[in-house]
Amino acid sequence: MTWRRAWFEVRPFVLLIALVTMSVIAAMPGSFEPPGFLQTEPERIAGSFTRCGKGRGYYCVIDGDTFRIGKRSIRVVGIDTAEVDAQCEAEAEQAAQSTAALQSWLNRGAFTMTARIDEPFDHYGRELRMIRRTRADGSVDRLADWMQSNGGARGYLGGWRGGWC
Repeated sequence: MTWRRAWFEVRPFVLLIALVTMSVIAAMPGSFEPPGFLQTEPERIAGSFTRCGKGRGYYCVIDGDTFRIGKRSIRVVGIDTAEVDAQCEAEAEQAAQSTAALQSWLNRGAFTMTARIDEPFDHYGRELRMIRRTRADGSVDRLADWMQSNGGARGYLGGWRGGWC
């Protein structure tokens, strides 16, 4: 059997694997950051974040994966944190820690937000955003990665989420 003939016999399988891989990646928005041409222009944010509440300010943190800028509600892509409206004490404690961690990261300095051009909002109307800042050494500090390492968040690619209790 020649190499050419062998290639023609396996080519459909290679194409099928490539299509399935691309479909899986496209269906999981938090699994990777798309190339720049598939993202919105970076939006630079610089402000002092408080906890959300009546009269608390323009920039505020709702919970460990959601914050507000004015009337805009921003959901961090790629993570899930415990809900403030907890079902048990362990979830309430984790939610408080995650919320404080998010507020701390946001208040460390200016950052940028981008969105996938094909999925800028979730089904609740929140803006889905990838959030990062560039460190002094030129490296990138991704909020989702930092929250998983330091803020009690877990990776989230959409779909079912496990409980916190």
